[in-house]
Amino acid sequence: MNPPIPVRLPLAFLFLSLPFSMTTATTPHATAQDLGIPVKGVSWTRLHPGQTSDGRPSLLVSMGQNNGGLFVLDVNLETGRCRQFPVAHGDSSTFPTATYRSLRTGVLYLGSAWDGHLHRFDANHPERGIEDLGLVDAAGTFGLGITESEDGAIWIGSYPGAQLSKFDPATGRFTRYGRKDETDEYIYPLAGDDGSLAGIIKFVRPHLVVIDPATGQHREAGPAVTDPSDKSQFLKFYKGTDRRLYLDSHAGKFRIDGMNLTPVTELPAPMPGIHATYKHSYQEPAEMPGGWTAHFLDDSINGVGTPRNLLLTNKNPLIPSRRLHLDWVGGGSNLHVIELGPDGRLYGSSYMPNRLFRSTLDGRTIEDLGEHTYAGGEAYSLANLDGKVYLASYPEARLSVFDPARPVRFGSTVHDNPQDLGRLDTVSYRPNALITTPDLPTEGPAKVGGRLWMGSSPDYGLRDGTLAWYDPRTGAKKSHRTVVADTSPASLLYLPEQKQILIGLSIEAGTGVKISRLQGAFALWDAVKDELVWSGDMGIDNLADVTALAPAGNGLVYALLGRGDHILSAGAPDIRPRIALIDPVKRAVVSSAWLPEEYGPLSWHGLFCLRVGPGGVVYGATGFCIFRIKPGTCDVERVWQPDQPKQRPGTVWLTAFTPNSIDVLGPIVGDKLYFATGWRLRVLTLP
Repeated sequence: MNPPIPVRLPLAFLFLSLPFSMTTATTPHATAQDLGIPVKGVSWTRLHPGQTSDGRPSLLVSMGQNNGGLFVLDVNLETGRCRQFPVAHGDSSTFPTATYRSLRTGVLYLGSAWDGHLHRFDANHPERGIEDLGLVDAAGTFGLGITESEDGAIWIGSYPGAQLSKFDPATGRFTRYGRKDETDEYIYPLAGDDGSLAGIIKFVRPHLVVIDPATGQHREAGPAVTDPSDKSQFLKFYKGTDRRLYLDSHAGKFRIDGMNLTPVTELPAPMPGIHATYKHSYQEPAEMPGGWTAHFLDDSINGVGTPRNLLLTNKNPLIPSRRLHLDWVGGGSNLHVIELGPDGRLYGSSYMPNRLFRSTLDGRTIEDLGEHTYAGGEAYSLANLDGKVYLASYPEARLSVFDPARPVRFGSTVHDNPQDLGRLDTVSYRPNALITTPDLPTEGPAKVGGRLWMGSSPDYGLRDGTLAWYDPRTGAKKSHRTVVADTSPASLLYLPEQKQILIGLSIEAGTGVKISRLQGAFALWDAVKDELVWSGDMGIDNLADVTALAPAGNGLVYALLGRGDHILSAGAPDIRPRIALIDPVKRAVVSSAWLPEEYGPLSWHGLFCLRVGPGGVVYGATGFCIFRIKPGTCDVERVWQPDQPKQRPGTVWLTAFTPNSIDVLGPIVGDKLYFATGWRLRVLTLP
């Protein structure tokens, strides 16, 4: 799995404050019903082998989830039975994004997202449970990596701001040393047993900083990656089997000696366990007392899924291996996309783990179909073509396909179902939109076959997203970078009369990059010639991100404009959500109106938050309100709005304790609008 997904958590909303006044009508008769919890998986799973104070082998497992938060398992190595220890604040301490089990004491340390606390679990004193040690740094940061220096101090690198902090287990106090880079946001620290301390900085310009553990002073040392898209440039920073720090790079091999780098000709192997910052390993066959090692056997891809089957092996070949079944209990995984499938059932994906689910419209049968891709994050978008379901997932914007008519067996070959189809290019990372176009005639006898079109933001550290297409019948594909400079496609809508694709663009860059543009954009793309026709703002001043598009009839289109928290955190100014009615042929706005202040902000991204309902009426949603638009106008009427959430003091992320937030807006089928609140699949009967 790639580094943590910052500021992209469903149920994380920032309230906007642009003044606005408007009179709206409220329809009080809409009712919402829970259909069930489609997925109960876990993420950020790591095995932590060690020993108790009396020398017995000990295996701890850390897991993250949305409903109930992170937890630790203390595994009985004879039976596989688990003692499950939940975190105290499961509403905000959801993912153990940084973990480390001390080689000296056996204590397990966990840094949690999204509240940024440090936690401790001591297998010698399980009665204490998971102890909350407090905020690692300023509110809003969370741990990326944890390491232990030779004096027993615990060092934590945090996002955002590439912050470095130290925790003293003896006193329980934190010392915060602040930023270690003025531009980049990520730091992964390691401590050598010789007293050296260093951290790798990512992702805009990856480089190494060496740190004085006595003062926290730092300086850059060694080579840097000047172009993250150039795969010949690399930095591999790790702790070796001799317990010293090493850097392998495109410019040479080095040992870290205090505040200096020493060139070396040979490098030792990395220490077993999580001591290599370039791996982000979720399980390593580290040895426990008695020669035992453990690893998962089943469907845990990069630490996400439903891992339960464990294999214990011994280095003594005369001692037989053992298979254990872990009996942990999951609470629920947030849903991330919901669409109607070709067979009339609902299909969607969950969020870390990225699992495919389907449900009957009445919710009587809900199935977790398991993995559908090697991308462990979540599917951002879903579309149907030729009776099959296609999903595009983070990371790497990987495409996968599921045929409802065939048996379920995940893999990457044509015989598998779902099938991971891989990437369309090497830049796309967050596939915000996925649509289809039909077979299209050209000027000659040939025609362009039906295609999938994907709009994505770029990889970590990069700018300019992509528009790519894929023809499932031939396997042909092509990707276009930089539709409009410093933007990424956020929404797509096919215009059949023009044979063009209307693209809504966001100022989103790759994660870790500050935005360099303040206004979003529109673009028109010729689906036959496969080229840009036009781009501009349609005459809309102060244009925010174009997060959703829907046909309005008579050749017009509704656009939902607004900012998600992932854009605000990258430096964008607040802009209240609004509705615009646009004419793509004239390339002009017909009318626009700000949404009422009481509707609240957009959900975390606002994608797919416009849906066409009965009679062609368009419905929309913010994070806490569902509304409908009077046809031919931008006048809105509130359909359903529950109470807005309250936030736990000392946190900045509004998470799973927002019981009625609208995290995913799904399809409208008849008078039923499907959506998700966190891990719950829900349906709203429209009045």
